[in-house]
Amino acid sequence: MRTLRETILVALHTRLSALPATALRGDVLPERVPIDGLLILRDGEPGDPEVTMSPLRYHYQHRAEIEAVLQGAERDAAFDALCASVGAIIAADRTLGGLCDWVEAEAPRPVDLPVEGAAAFKAAVITIILHYSTGDPLQG
Repeated sequence: MRTLRETILVALHTRLSALPATALRGDVLPERVPIDGLLILRDGEPGDPEVTMSPLRYHYQHRAEIEAVLQGAERDAAFDALCASVGAIIAADRTLGGLCDWVEAEAPRPVDLPVEGAAAFKAAVITIILHYSTGDPLQG
């Protein structure tokens, strides 16, 4: 039986997989970046929950991360489009099918990473905040 936390992360990964970029979960950066880009979902941190007592509920603001990576001559425009597509996927269903109370993204901070003998990478971490509640922190 999956926990709510795992179910939410699987749902987010499934939505990212619908984009043209290759979407991985928890993997290392491969040697080659696909032409359409690469998204690596990291589980992140659930943080310390707020607790309500009646009924007992743990309210999380889980901070997952998406590493977005692109390479190529037109990487600036393609990177912008990739980040916008991640935003559109999140905006299309802010509850991930009712699993979360709310899902929001923070703005990426892109960097150019030089690669010897090849086009530079353009990369950023996009923090995704997953707001959800559960009755048990081990099942959340």
